[in-house]
Order: sequence, then C-alpha cells, then structure tokens
Amino acid sequence: SIISKNDLKCSLQQLQCHFTWNLLKEDVDLESLEDKMGHQIEFLTQSLIASYNMLSYVCHLKHLNENALQNLQKAEKEIKRKHPDDIERRSLVTWGNYAWIYYSMNKYEKVQAYLRRVEDTCKKLSSTARFQVQLPEIYSEKGWALLKFGRTYYSRAKESFQNALEREPEDPEFNVGYAIAAYRVENVSGGGSNSETSALEALRRAVELSPNDTSVVALLALKLQDLNLADEGERYIKEAMDKTPDFPYFLRYAAIFYRRKNNVDKALELLRKGLAITPTCSFLHHQMGICYRAQLSELKRKKYAPREQMEELIRLGIFHFKRVVEYKSTCFPAYSDLAGMYAEGKQYHEAEATFQKVFQMTNLHPLDTQFLYYAYGNYQLFHMKSESEAIKYFTEGMKIDQDSLKGAKCKTALQKLLEQRIRKGLGDAAAFSTLGLIHELNREKMQAIECYEKALQLDPENEEYLGALWKLRLSI
Repeated sequence: SIISKNDLKCSLQQLQCHFTWNLLKEDVDLESLEDKMGHQIEFLTQSLIASYNMLSYVCHLKHLNENALQNLQKAEKEIKRKHPDDIERRSLVTWGNYAWIYYSMNKYEKVQAYLRRVEDTCKKLSSTARFQVQLPEIYSEKGWALLKFGRTYYSRAKESFQNALEREPEDPEFNVGYAIAAYRVENVSGGGSNSETSALEALRRAVELSPNDTSVVALLALKLQDLNLADEGERYIKEAMDKTPDFPYFLRYAAIFYRRKNNVDKALELLRKGLAITPTCSFLHHQMGICYRAQLSELKRKKYAPREQMEELIRLGIFHFKRVVEYKSTCFPAYSDLAGMYAEGKQYHEAEATFQKVFQMTNLHPLDTQFLYYAYGNYQLFHMKSESEAIKYFTEGMKIDQDSLKGAKCKTALQKLLEQRIRKGLGDAAAFSTLGLIHELNREKMQAIECYEKALQLDPENEEYLGALWKLRLSI
C-alpha cells in the first residue's frame, strides 16, 4: 500500500538514529569529523558499528548518499561478524539511518521496507512504541554520536550514557563513554566543586573495567593532575606509555599532561610522534602551537632573549595554529591563539583579520564568545595599548557568565584595569559603575554602594546607576 510522504516522515521521526538525535551540521566541521572517524576506525577506538553509522550520517550531510549507503553496508557486515545471534537488535540504528537516507533519495518503497524491519523488531522485543525500544546499546551509540558534535552536546551525551548504565552498570564501553562525557562536561564548565568527584569516580571506574583503553587512562591522569595528585597521574601515564607507545589518542593527552607539568620538550616529542601517525589531526596541531607559545613566554622572561629563537617559535606557532583552523574550522579557541601569535610577531593586520573572522561567526557557543572577548581584550591592552577597548571587551566577556574560568579572568582583568585608572585620577562615571558591578558580583555590597555613589556624583542624571544603588540599599 502506498503511504503518503507526510505519513512516512512522521514514522521516520520516531526512529532512534543519527537523523533524530538533533545533530546539527553547523556545529561541526564535516571534513574534520570525517577525518576523525577515519582515524577512529583505523585505531579501533570504539565500536566499528557505531563509527560506520556515524560516517554514513556525515556523508549524508555532505550530500554523498551513495557513500552513506556504503558505510551502512560496512556497519551491517560488522554486526553480522560481531553479533551473529543478535543481528536484529543490533541493527536498529543502522536500519533507521537507511530509512532516512532512502527517504532523502525519494526511494519510498525502500523506506517502507526498513520501517517494517524496525517495527517488527521492536514488536519482538516487546516494545510498546512502534519504532522505539529502550536498549542500552542505542543509548550508548547516541552518547558517542553526541560527543562528536562538540561542547554544546556534552551534557546530553552524559545523560545518554547514564541511561545505558542504568540498564547495564557493568558494561565496560558504557562506563568509558560516561567517564569521557563527565570529564568533558566538567572541563567545559571549568569544574565546579560539587561535580569534581563525579568525573574522577567515573574515570576510575572506567579504567578499572577497561585497563587497556589508554585514552581513558590518560584522561584519569589529567583529572588527577587537576586535583593536585600529579604523581599518581604520572604513574598511570607511564604504565599506559608501555602499553600503547604509538596510539595517537593516548599521545595527545599524555602530551597535555607533560606540558602542564612544564616539561614542554617531552610534550612536543609525543605530539610529533602523534602527528607522524595522523598528520591532519587538528587536536595535535593545536597542542603543538600551545607548546611553542609556552616556550615563547619562557624566553620572553629572560633578560636578553635571542631574537632569532623567538622569531622561530612565533613562526612555528603560527604554522600549527593555521593548520588547526584549516583542518577544523569550528575550533574557535584556535583563532584567538592564531591571532595572538600574529600579534607576537607584530603582524597586527593578520591578527585583527583573524579576530574579526570569528566575531562574524554565528554558531559560537557562549563560552567560545567569552573566550574570544577575553583574548581580544588582552590583544587590545597589550598589543594595541588601548585600555578603553580592553575595558569594553572584558566587560562584555564578564557579562556572559562570571562563573566560568574565562568569565572569572575577564572580571579580574577588568577590576585591575579600573582600579588602576581610578588611582591615576582617570576614573569616569562608567569606570566607577562597572567597578560597582564587579563588587556586586563578588557580593561585596558596601564597596559596590560606594562605587555607585561615586558614579552618581559624576553623572547625577543617570537612572541606571540610581537603580543599581537603590536595589543594593534595599537588599542590606
């Protein structure tokens, strides 16, 4: 029987697969994601089935539906090889992707065939919903897919792995996925005190269940380093190094560990090794750039820094940061890093152009925007010598979120600048009012009141200052 296109679409929206998980292509760089999935398949860092399903979705987003179908065929082969007794249950996501891709190719009979397969399997598994069944493997695959799409998806990824673990708490892969998601959620938020333990416990548990998954072992080491338990962390790094000396996913995190330990040479050695294996990995290039920047800061502290050496580090830094934005256009922090390096080399025109490029992007996460304001504020202050511009951008950055790491930095930088200006007798009404706001955010009510009163003396008609002052007086 012929079903209308609308009815088909309605059924498709009930499937559990990449097309219904709200994975938006504007949140990723498709080339970079495809590259990454290729590496993951090559180095077997997670279920091949999930990797092929993901690749098929990426191919579809790039309008390469034939390639998308080929990847789904590879996923099917893998399902038959790994789960010969459980083919139907393991194929639900793959079949869902097939149905969507055929729909986009206007092959409606094939769409119906796949919808029937999903429906029949759901019935067999005694599901109440026509096209859905609550399976831990599906939650896990959804979790991995969400992790690939960047920081705005991390909390949802953590939730998906949590759902999988509620059904199978001992499963090693689900535990690894949950630990990685928990670690990333904490990293993005700058790690609040209450959540600190959740990632640490999850990582310890994951390592206990998957001691040979050295990328998660390295994340545990980084977490321990965050919590001032670096010696324990380094023991894990050394053990993992013996197990997988050539595994790029381990090398990248081990390099971060050594860079943060101020052993930049060791970090660079590991990163070069990783780049020899995966030369287009934006993550490794980014870390290389950060290491060269650290070496540059070290040199600048010396009384007589050798000019040629500094120029070489600037050149290398620019080279690697440029590679990052080339290979992964959505790696926003790398643009500020690149602009900062240009500024170090006094290439101000390139620096400004790089900053402006990001300011014009529409899909920035608020924390990325904040990172950008902080970087641009510093650029204005230290390279362009413009205090007023720096104040403007630090203020904008602080307003986004004061509790994040960069928000706190914006606030500190701003407070220092304003207090300096006031000491020099350059404090205008706006300076006092902004300082008042900072004291207010720091819950220092008396200082805040004092600042707002000064602002009002300088600008008696300003209703904003008056309102802020009244609100504070009433709250005491």
